[in-house]
Amino acid sequence: MTDVPEARPEVRDALRAAVRGEVSFGPTARALTTMDASNYRRVPLGVVAPRDADDVAAALEVCRTHGVPVVARGGGTSTAGQATGTGVVLDFTRHMNRLLALDPGARTAVVQPGLVLDRLQDAAAPHGLRFGPDPSTHSRCTLGGMIGNNSCGAHSVAWGTTADNVAALTVLTARGERLRPGPRWAGAPAGLRALVDGELARLRTGFPDLPRRISGYALDALLPERGADVARSFCGSEGTLGVLTEAVVRLVEAPPARALAVLGYGDESAAADAAAGLLPLGPLTVEGMAADLVPDPAGLPRGGAWLFVETGGATPAEARARAEAVVRAADALDARVVTDPAGQRALWRVREDAAGTATRMPGGTSRTESGGGTEAWPGWEDCAVPPARLGAYLREFRALLAAHGLRGTPYGHFGDGCIHVRIDFDLLTGPGVARFRRFSEELADLVVAHGGSLSGEHGDGQARAELLPRMYGPATVGLFARAKALWDPDDLLNPGVLVRPAPLDTGLRFAVLPREPVDVVFGYPADGGDFTAAVRRCVGVAKCRTAPAAGASVMCPSFRATGEEEHSTRGRARLLHEMLAGDVITGGWRSTEVRDALDLCLSCKGCRSDCPVGVDMATYKAEFLHHHYAGRRRPAAHHTLGRLPEWLRWVARTRTPALLNSLATVRPLAAVAKRLGGIAPERAIPRLATEPFTRWWRRRRPAPAGGGATVVLWPDTFTEHLSPSVGRAAVRVLEAAGLRVALPPTLRPVRGAVGDARTRSPATLLTALLGASRGRVCCGLTYVSTGRLDLARTVLRRTLDLMEPVLATAAPVVVLEPSCAAALRGDLPELLPDDPRAAALADRVLTFAETLERHAPDWTPPVLDRPVTGQTHCHQHAVLGDGPDRRLRAAAGLTGEPVGGCCGLAGNFGFEPGHQEVSVACAEEQLLPAVREAPDGAVVLADGFSCRTQLEQLAGVRGRHLAEVLAEALEVEQGG
Repeated sequence: MTDVPEARPEVRDALRAAVRGEVSFGPTARALTTMDASNYRRVPLGVVAPRDADDVAAALEVCRTHGVPVVARGGGTSTAGQATGTGVVLDFTRHMNRLLALDPGARTAVVQPGLVLDRLQDAAAPHGLRFGPDPSTHSRCTLGGMIGNNSCGAHSVAWGTTADNVAALTVLTARGERLRPGPRWAGAPAGLRALVDGELARLRTGFPDLPRRISGYALDALLPERGADVARSFCGSEGTLGVLTEAVVRLVEAPPARALAVLGYGDESAAADAAAGLLPLGPLTVEGMAADLVPDPAGLPRGGAWLFVETGGATPAEARARAEAVVRAADALDARVVTDPAGQRALWRVREDAAGTATRMPGGTSRTESGGGTEAWPGWEDCAVPPARLGAYLREFRALLAAHGLRGTPYGHFGDGCIHVRIDFDLLTGPGVARFRRFSEELADLVVAHGGSLSGEHGDGQARAELLPRMYGPATVGLFARAKALWDPDDLLNPGVLVRPAPLDTGLRFAVLPREPVDVVFGYPADGGDFTAAVRRCVGVAKCRTAPAAGASVMCPSFRATGEEEHSTRGRARLLHEMLAGDVITGGWRSTEVRDALDLCLSCKGCRSDCPVGVDMATYKAEFLHHHYAGRRRPAAHHTLGRLPEWLRWVARTRTPALLNSLATVRPLAAVAKRLGGIAPERAIPRLATEPFTRWWRRRRPAPAGGGATVVLWPDTFTEHLSPSVGRAAVRVLEAAGLRVALPPTLRPVRGAVGDARTRSPATLLTALLGASRGRVCCGLTYVSTGRLDLARTVLRRTLDLMEPVLATAAPVVVLEPSCAAALRGDLPELLPDDPRAAALADRVLTFAETLERHAPDWTPPVLDRPVTGQTHCHQHAVLGDGPDRRLRAAAGLTGEPVGGCCGLAGNFGFEPGHQEVSVACAEEQLLPAVREAPDGAVVLADGFSCRTQLEQLAGVRGRHLAEVLAEALEVEQGG
């Protein structure tokens, strides 16, 4: 088990007295920073979010006085373990995250260390400028972290590393000295020049000459012939020399136009052999990846591996001509040139997500000594060799993997000879960890034999620093220690990294997790039924921390609203990890820290699709709530909103919707009802339908039998009791398309089941009334979202009983409410994994648009020729997909695309007390601005009841289901 530092209240109190920023020594703050994106875990004493450089100086003074180590942390995406520590973590993302100045004429910018790279790019873009280095984590990595690791990214073949683009730095040493490192010995600590002057020969001969040599300290940048550049030497020091508080960075001119040549090869070694030969053509990128990392190769040329070669030009024609020249020069199996910006972005997303997708491979659920599995880990994430030797290196690398019985798929910066790879190490058992060490030592020797660097981008951290003597020799590594002592004589800054490193096989983050399976309700089929393996999915690449931006992404709306790590998918996964570990978060399933972090999770399921490793926080939240409230009093909303289908059926059966609607308009009565029911006071109670959908169905005149297939229309709770117009519209359209519509069977309550109310207690009567209303199918959504998983299973089993006659046919099941469709397709088989009927029903579920596309392919919808706005339901985005909807809208002449993000209501979430502010903030990110800016006559599409309710309550706008829009057009056609 990892050592947990003893509480140091005197340090906490001294910091709170000295620092104006936040000082957090509680379990949540500590748990959130135990890990970065590496294999390592170190529990900090506390976290400080400094407001400015004076705060940093004050924190350093307190820590120096008390002998407490300090670690500077940006986005926490480091893959080698250098963003964690056992002392005080300085979090620069909260306050010191600004762009201080941008000078287009000088092509420079002044930045604080917590500034996210994309925010700098956004500010520079209107001037035709950009910061050259761009790691795949550009949407959440910080400039301070990039400087600390000397990050590079895809465009380094054109614009170099971060060190190549830094002009000057402002740094605080551990002893409080303020320095401004720059060229010609500017900002050097006392004694550094003398050290270099005494070691000129070693500095001139002891460092490999290759573009991606990141390992160790860049002391050779201090050579007189290289300008004695202290700032450049400081880059890549991984927070061990000083604490960065400000930087002046250089910007480069961004080509006005770009094109992307995608070249297909037989395997990654063949692609690597070709990469170096393309460099004389002056490309912006030469990136490589193998087919193993591409779940869907649609849009890619033929091959088992690809090079992504980007070219630039003053015009689109010039950029395309250069890309075509690359294709002609390349000896590729197949090639494609992409000039469309959207097409280029889609292909780049495939490459950028590789750090996540590489962590899961075909096979079992976790690797053991006896066999392979899906889990793959960093550790040898970014070795670099001379580009001309990359193909040979990869062939030997593959042979070394095979010799150790390991698997991994290389990808990365082929033009610079830098390779990323996640390897399926067994880091859970003693023999597996021993193999990890043996492989690491042999791979280090292989890299050195090819004239390479152990790190080509992400730094050495704990993962590789122990092996630096194999690359540099003991004398040069001793020189690193002498330089560290000049900058940080007390060894206060990030100890155990680079100099006197911790062993590479200690402090592994998996060591603290339970070895026995955790008793859970969901099946977790993708993780072998192991909740611990599900939590391990989060590797920390932090795509969920992406700042608000327009686009199709949904994940993670609560983080986008609050900016707090604990409200990101990664933050919640970290808390669950620490809950399982039990030494920082000690309450287990009763943990209030985990409960509070999950409270603002909207269960949007965006992470299920947008997270590169498929973390499904909505499922984890439901699981946690089930255990957390087992045998305990639940919030009122879990009884009202959680059992909404039962309440609404009872109300419909008693024929009181009109009365309740009237009472809900009386403010005092509504306020009391909301207080008793656990509903946010800011929310209006939605109106109930006076005629449920199925009652309308029973009294309607049957349509003439069509010649098409029979489809079973699912009467979900929202369509049945709140928006029956959606159901009526769907029937109209489906029948117009020639389909025969049926409803699922129902079980009517036994006559007299309620009995004489005068002879029953209120509790008994209520139970009887609710029980008498359970004769209809239900997806179990509201039970799942409130963590009432036992009830959900009961409801779903009863639903499967009712659906057996349908399952005996070939009829598809059409579900109009996206959240209900997602529950049936996803939650149902995971809650009842041993019931074959669950998988059978899940396979039958179709959305409205899917039904028309598959079962009425020759039907032509009415053409409206109108613009649309609105939002794709987050559950549809995450679980169902919206390709058929897009095609149906296009066929109907509905132009434009709904925006991404989440509406913020998210079922019961927006109705629960304390959620209003976040709910509104989520809506304001993309949905409400899009509706306000929509052209006249635009159709506001919102297939989900929650989305429609949010639009009505926050914007006074009526959103409509696509079925309603098409049904209305059919009526117009018929009338015409």
